[in-house]
Amino acid sequence: MVLKPRLSVTLIIAFIAICPSSCSNEAPLEKPSIPNYPINRRAEAQLLADHPIEVVVHRGANHLAPENTYAAAARAIELGVDYVEIDVHRSWDGVHYLMHDMTLGRTTDGWGFIFLRTSAYLGGLDAGSWFSEQYAGEPIPRLDTYLRWIKGKTKVYLDVKTGNLEEIVTLIRELGMEEEVFFWFWNNQKARELKELAPAMGLKINAATPAEVRQAKAQYQATIIECEVGQVTPELRQTCQYPGGIRSHHPFSGRSG
Repeated sequence: MVLKPRLSVTLIIAFIAICPSSCSNEAPLEKPSIPNYPINRRAEAQLLADHPIEVVVHRGANHLAPENTYAAAARAIELGVDYVEIDVHRSWDGVHYLMHDMTLGRTTDGWGFIFLRTSAYLGGLDAGSWFSEQYAGEPIPRLDTYLRWIKGKTKVYLDVKTGNLEEIVTLIRELGMEEEVFFWFWNNQKARELKELAPAMGLKINAATPAEVRQAKAQYQATIIECEVGQVTPELRQTCQYPGGIRSHHPFSGRSG
């Protein structure tokens, strides 16, 4: 019975000791440059322009370029999509980045948890070579730089996994992008927080039945619901389309997760 408390204390001390040494002794912040990807609309884009359904791509065009990068967004814009979905995490020193995983190893040449790394470290990583040598040197986008770059090209769906929501909302307002974004959160408490900060900003909630749609509207003031295609019944469509109601969104993803 005595071993468990001793072990837990040892682990906590080790964590505190390791964290500053791996995160604080890094070079001053340098903002990475934005890759210069010429964006040329492809012929297939006309198919979406002529279609009434809005298309959202998961982590950008992630079958054509590395996910959550400028390259993936550029390829998606060329195809004429309506929204590019991005994932957001926050660094040790408070900079928001586009990254799906909490750890860096899968999609960069770095390692460790993103929230334990500084922007100086993250700014020097390669987020493209894992996908293809064609994208070697692709940076991890900073959220502020990315939103300034993508504004006017297409709209953005933000999956905020970690971060300061008030700072993100302030950034979106400064850029005048309130009507060009919507949010989703794995934690519904964050959904409530968004509506307290920005009642008019778009919010997506997952719902599979008309009753769940009504609940999403009543509890979270949701403006969009996500469901599987097979769950779209005439009753669910009618519930979503009532005056002041909710838009429906069917997930499309090149890669799962």
